[in-house]
Amino acid sequence: MAVDIALIQLDCSSAEPVHQRIPRAFHLVREAAKDAQLVVLPELWHVGAFDVDAARQHAQPIDGPLVTDLAALAGSLGIWLHGGSFAEVDVDGQHYNTSLMFAPDGALVASYRKIHLFGFQGGETVLMSAGDELVVVDTPIGPTGLATCYDLRFPELFRALTAGGATALLISSGWPRTRIGHWHVLTAARAIEDQAWVLACNEVGEQPGVVLGGHSRVISPLGEVIAQAGEQEQVLHASIDPDLASTWRSDFPVLQDIRLA
Repeated sequence: MAVDIALIQLDCSSAEPVHQRIPRAFHLVREAAKDAQLVVLPELWHVGAFDVDAARQHAQPIDGPLVTDLAALAGSLGIWLHGGSFAEVDVDGQHYNTSLMFAPDGALVASYRKIHLFGFQGGETVLMSAGDELVVVDTPIGPTGLATCYDLRFPELFRALTAGGATALLISSGWPRTRIGHWHVLTAARAIEDQAWVLACNEVGEQPGVVLGGHSRVISPLGEVIAQAGEQEQVLHASIDPDLASTWRSDFPVLQDIRLA
């Protein structure tokens, strides 16, 4: 049975105060939920993926108000909600780029701390610590592997998620316009090589020194682009068949021929 999804390609320009962006994003989630069972937000949407100062200022624990409100939102709408990622600070003062999956009853069923931090000794590496655990969670689109932005450049992570049972790969991102060509190639490659659905939700807008590229995408296990957004804020809707990954893997069993593991 087909599953209706929505990717919220949010404008995360630094000129917009965080206290205004959060309720605006929640409004978009409510609108998207009218036609979707699964709604997805982008990376660090509340502060902007490249705004390290805002991430430091607005970091919260995983039981803080932002996560609590996201859980309540999912529960009130009765949807699966991938809350994008947020700037997490733990009890020891360590910061993480943490993505979240909520079930229709509002339960937080999975969290993933971004493993590959971007910045080459700058950017988010100045503030964040890297996670070290792969996450695959059962959702309406099948076993779903979670990843975040820069992770996309490391196929080993996605191969490991596939080995862990994933038939869908969900990537929240803050990918810049200047490298959007790489985004197109890498999202398609992850779908093709792992024979998995790819849901890649990017953001748009201007942050310190960076223009975000948009082009959120839904790609089938055969590498077909089912839906793609432009470069402006929008909600991207698509309907996908969760069984397609298993069917394609059976019809064209590439993964059985892996020899290096």
